[in-house]
Amino acid sequence: MAEQQRPYPSDLSDARWELVEPVLSAWRTERRGKGLDIGRPCEHDLRAILNAIVYVDRTGIPWRYLPHEYPPWQTVYGYFAHWQTDGIFSQLSGLLRRLVRTGEGRDPDPSACVIDAQSIKTSTNVPAHSQGYDAGNYVGWPVMRDELSSSWPAEASPTRTRS
Repeated sequence: MAEQQRPYPSDLSDARWELVEPVLSAWRTERRGKGLDIGRPCEHDLRAILNAIVYVDRTGIPWRYLPHEYPPWQTVYGYFAHWQTDGIFSQLSGLLRRLVRTGEGRDPDPSACVIDAQSIKTSTNVPAHSQGYDAGNYVGWPVMRDELSSSWPAEASPTRTRS
C-alpha cells in the first residue's frame, strides 16, 4: 500500500479545489478539443499542477527548484504559461471575487471602484525617448479596488506624463 504524500502548506484544500476544478477541467477539455485528440492522454493531475504553481508563487523559488513531489517543472511552467495566456488566472480571480462578494451579502459584481496608481522606477536599460517624465512621480499601472478592497487589474494603458 502506497503511503499518502504529506501536503505542503501551500497545497489547496479540498474545498478550494472544488471551487476551481470546473474551470481548469473545462479549459483542458476545450484545449484537447481544438486538436485532433490523437495525442497521448494527460499524464498529470490538474490539482498537482495548480498546487505546484501556488508553491512557486508562495515560496518564490525558481521553476527548476520545484520539489520532486510535483510534476516536472517544465510541465508545470507550460501549464502556467498557457493559463496566463488564455486568461485562466483572471477567470479564477473573477470567480473567487464574486464568491467573496456574495458571501458578504453584496452584488457579485461591484458597482463602484477606486482607481489607484503605483509608482514604478524605470530600468536604466529602457531608451530615454520611450520614457515619460513626471515631476510629481506619477508613473505606473493603475489598480482598481472595490468596496471590499478586492483588486482587479486595470487594462494596460500608457502612463500619464506632464509636460
